[in-house]
Amino acid sequence: MKVKISRNAAKMLREEIDNPENEGKFLRVYVTHAHGDHAHYGMKMDDATEKDEVVETDKDIKVVLERGNEWLDGVRIDYFYVPEEGFMISNPAKGNGGDH
Repeated sequence: MKVKISRNAAKMLREEIDNPENEGKFLRVYVTHAHGDHAHYGMKMDDATEKDEVVETDKDIKVVLERGNEWLDGVRIDYFYVPEEGFMISNPAKGNGGDH
């Protein structure tokens, strides 16, 4: 499984990951719901389980994904400052341009 994290997103995520209360936890990306030809995503700090795969990224951030969930393979995490500041998770590999 693959995950891509933009430079802006990595900077913002690093702050949360380095928080002492998250020691030993990973960033989890998950599907909140899927319908038609796309999915909606969420993320949180969490522990890995036997149902998960821990994916290393080029930004030195480990991401936990539910093993076998096709909507998660190829997700991209971005962080935008405009028009509204926040994260956007999409899966370009699935033709998903992000939440709507």
